[in-house]
Amino acid sequence: MNIKKHTPLALIALLVTTLSSCSLVEGIFKAGVWSGIIVVVVVLALIIWVISKIFGGGKS
Repeated sequence: MNIKKHTPLALIALLVTTLSSCSLVEGIFKAGVWSGIIVVVVVLALIIWVISKIFGGGKS
């Protein structure tokens, strides 16, 4: 088996998998940022709602 013959093919395969995994990770982080923002907004809204029920409970 000639190693020099297969080296360019291995290098191209390595580059293709590395570059595609970078875009995959980028997509995961973008989705993570948006889901994190949504979770924070929902939790803050829930905390504000609970506080308003506790301190303003009897008033309508």
